[in-house]
Amino acid sequence: MKENAIDVRLPAGTPEPPANEQPLIDCAIAEPSAFGLSRGPGAWRTTLLMARVTFREAARRKILWIAMLAGVAFLGFFWTALHFVLKHKTRQTSTVDFREGIVMMTMMVLYAGSMMTSLMAVLTSCDTLSGEIASGTIHAIATKPVERWCLVLGKWMGFVGMLTLYVLLIEGGSILISWLESGYRPPHGLAVLSLIWLQALVLLGVTMAASTRFSSLTSGAFSLGLYGVAFVGGWIEQFGSLQHVKACINLGILSSLIMPSDALWRRAAFKFQPPLLGTVGVTPFSGTLVPSNAMVVYAAFYALLVILLAQVLFSRRDL
Repeated sequence: MKENAIDVRLPAGTPEPPANEQPLIDCAIAEPSAFGLSRGPGAWRTTLLMARVTFREAARRKILWIAMLAGVAFLGFFWTALHFVLKHKTRQTSTVDFREGIVMMTMMVLYAGSMMTSLMAVLTSCDTLSGEIASGTIHAIATKPVERWCLVLGKWMGFVGMLTLYVLLIEGGSILISWLESGYRPPHGLAVLSLIWLQALVLLGVTMAASTRFSSLTSGAFSLGLYGVAFVGGWIEQFGSLQHVKACINLGILSSLIMPSDALWRRAAFKFQPPLLGTVGVTPFSGTLVPSNAMVVYAAFYALLVILLAQVLFSRRDL
């Protein structure tokens, strides 16, 4: 067995894996190599299996369904509010004012949705490694000598699938409702969805990396703390821009480098905001400093690096 492979011997009292998953695990491990990896297609199949198990576990624990139910309620509330707003539209309302108002209202809902998505990324993943390590369940999942990075990557992929559905439901549903109810399609919808999705992936990777070393609560507090730093740093940067305080601007940039989650939202808001109100700068999301495409690329590398860090930390952890 390789040094970073998990010892498959189950400690006393460790719960057995679900019966319906055991044949899949055995099958994944038993396959010969085809990609030159130490476990061949077993490594890849184990990763996919872990993704599937993670997704199904979220459904079994009703996390997925409760989140979806809350998302439907969220959309229903928005749809009702938007319906009454449009119902009170007068003939004197110009087309420009109408579109600006619709986009502005939709953007506020997207802002709330991005916070829900960020919280979902943290709360669902903070227990995935640390909780299973503490309870010994991780040994039951890895009943064969599999590479640890497969477990981390597989869990990450499972959560990515869940978060993708959640972003499509919450944020995509908000844009779709706005379009259907008003007849006006807000601009840059796909780019906005991609940026909010990347924001969730950044938080997911950070939480899983923290989960390899800290307890569940500590991992969640760590990620939400960084999210708060980025949130405050973004407002400090905007305030510094308005007041021409260079130190505040630099602090905001530093916070975005530490945690780029707020920079991604501000980039999404810039893409989505009404052109007229954005130019005037009267929206709470408009600012003179807009995160560049380079920051988006940095955030993408950041999301990749933190999940690689999670794999390295978990591989070197003494279980």
